[in-house]
Amino acid sequence: MNISLVQFSRCLSTSKICCKKVIPTNIKNKGVSSQLWLKRQLSDPYVEKAKLMNYRCRSAFKLVEINDKYKIFCPGQTVIDVGAAPGSWSQVAIKEVENQGKVISIDKQNIYPMEGVTILSGMDFTDPASQSRLMKELNGTKAQVVMSDMAPRASGIREMDNENMMNLCYSALRFSVQVSEFGATFLVKLWQCGQSKQLELDISRFYNNVKFVKPKASRDDSAEIFILGRSFKGLKKT
Repeated sequence: MNISLVQFSRCLSTSKICCKKVIPTNIKNKGVSSQLWLKRQLSDPYVEKAKLMNYRCRSAFKLVEINDKYKIFCPGQTVIDVGAAPGSWSQVAIKEVENQGKVISIDKQNIYPMEGVTILSGMDFTDPASQSRLMKELNGTKAQVVMSDMAPRASGIREMDNENMMNLCYSALRFSVQVSEFGATFLVKLWQCGQSKQLELDISRFYNNVKFVKPKASRDDSAEIFILGRSFKGLKKT
């Protein structure tokens, strides 16, 4: 049976892709944190796999894993990708929703164009003007998936960073409940902290099935985790 390179490479295990440890060179003049980052990148099998499968970033595999397990995408959906740069989640989404679907991506940073995706670069999602623009792109329709991979710029002060991260999560949640179709899905990244449980409870007010998710592609030493809310209950009309 003939299969394409993409199909074949997706079947490869990460252990087979990276069979030996890569030793970085020419890093003596770099800072300690930069050296550690380079060593981690060069020995990370998901980095190599992302190159092989033409994903813009290794984070694509986090979404691939979540979708493989929970089936959050299907053809024809409208998906909003918040904090989308460099665009790897949008790559996964547009492939899954196929030509009948729509993906709208927004980020402060530049996102290079990709076929089939509506890109809003250089726009702060938390700015009401940016959310109004997203509403305009929806053109009166509802979203079936809202996903957020946003994270604040780290200050090094844990309490402040956690608070900033939570603010982004709640901003995404508030927007999601406004634009989502009944039965829709919400996926948001956060950092494990004391406020995580409260966020889970707040999401459960609007979504019937809520759970924490830690895909294998998320590094073991990373504090990141995801909350997946499925089956949006809808908003009660007053």
